[in-house]
Amino acid sequence: MNDTPATEKIYTACLLIIGNEILSGRTVDANLPFLAKRLNEIGVRLKEVRVVADSEPAIVKAVNEVRVACDYVFTTGGIGPTHDDITSGCVAKAFGTVLERNAEAVRRLERHYPPGSLNEARLRMAEIPVGATLIDNPVSTAPGFKLGNVHVMAGVPRIMQAMFEGIAPSLVGGKPVMMRSVSCTLGEGVLAKGLGEIQARYPHVDIGSYPYYRVGGFGVSLVARGTDPKELETVAQEIAALIKTLGGTPVFDGTT
Repeated sequence: MNDTPATEKIYTACLLIIGNEILSGRTVDANLPFLAKRLNEIGVRLKEVRVVADSEPAIVKAVNEVRVACDYVFTTGGIGPTHDDITSGCVAKAFGTVLERNAEAVRRLERHYPPGSLNEARLRMAEIPVGATLIDNPVSTAPGFKLGNVHVMAGVPRIMQAMFEGIAPSLVGGKPVMMRSVSCTLGEGVLAKGLGEIQARYPHVDIGSYPYYRVGGFGVSLVARGTDPKELETVAQEIAALIKTLGGTPVFDGTT
């Protein structure tokens, strides 16, 4: 149940990371941290992330599931010129449409490649679902696209980030989520009861407990996240008071 007031719209997003290279461990995804941070700055909460294989049934299923559950869907990977780049066709199938050789996409590729270099493989990058709008690619030209609430982008981080910055002004969001963190060297088991009581008093603030090991010993970071800075500060102070009551020393790690 969502206790957020009805007047405060929460905008949500899902990221679909597409590619066998991610699932195999060969490639480490770098797009998630960037996208999560930028979406939060816009006031959109990244609700879910899935890593999906280069499989048409898997991609179609994932796209259809998340596009009805979230305000925005972002996909990364699978829009290059090779046989395993199948994201565009899968998104088209999910929406019940087909690919077409987009004239504007072709023109962009023609301007980018030297005469005679735009072969059939590269022209695959101009195959765009009917009804989609292009997402600019200022790095390597081959565009992504938007179909419904699904934004299809490249997997290469530099290109993906440039594509996202191009569409960012068009994204509508709510209040950004802020964070307040308090650390101590008490154990989670010692803190659990009191921490749960604080959470119950402030249902609009998400409180997380994250153990760590640093030079000198173990500890725990207690992180409060919310959209109201005053309420967030109140929660942080109550967490600090709890730590003191239990014999610990609270250390405020900053606000973001």
